[in-house]
Amino acid sequence: MSDDTPESLIPYDEIVQEALRAVVGRVLGEVERTGGVLPGDHHFYITFKTGAPGVTIRKDLRERFPDEMTIVLQNKFWDLNVTDHGFSVGLSFNQRPADLVIPFAAITAFVDPAVDFGLQFQAAASDIEPTDHDEPENDGGEIVEDKPDGATAEDGSNVVTVDFGRKK
Repeated sequence: MSDDTPESLIPYDEIVQEALRAVVGRVLGEVERTGGVLPGDHHFYITFKTGAPGVTIRKDLRERFPDEMTIVLQNKFWDLNVTDHGFSVGLSFNQRPADLVIPFAAITAFVDPAVDFGLQFQAAASDIEPTDHDEPENDGGEIVEDKPDGATAEDGSNVVTVDFGRKK
C-alpha cells in the first residue's frame, strides 16, 4: 500500500473555495439589505488581489497596492451592492472617495474581529505574480495582520484556512 494520496478527479478544493466565498457574499448581502448598517460591533477586513480579473479600483490605489489590498468595512463606507459574483462599495482613502468593484474570486481573506471569525482563501488569480507593497489601509480602520489577535486555527479560534495541495 502506498502513502501517496491519489490525485482527485473531483475538484474538491475549488468547490470548497467557492462555497466559503459564498459565505462572504451572504454576509455582505445581509449588510446591504439593512442599508449598510453593521449589527453590534461587527466590522470586516477584506483582503483581495488588486490585479485579479474584474477588480476595479482607482489607478493610484492599484499603483500603491499592485498585488494585494485590505479594506475595512466599519463606519465609513457607502453604496454597498452585492451580486452573485462580487460586490462594489464606496470608501475613502486619504480623504478621497473611491468606488471599488471586487469579485468574490479575488478575495484572499475575510475577517470579522468582533467575533474572532476569519476565512482565508487560495488566490483564484494564480497567474498574478505577487509583488512587495506597503500595508494597505483605508480611512476609519486599522490594519489586521493575517488573523485577528494573532489567532491561528490551532488555538481554537474561528479562523478557517483552506489549502489543498495539488500534485503537479
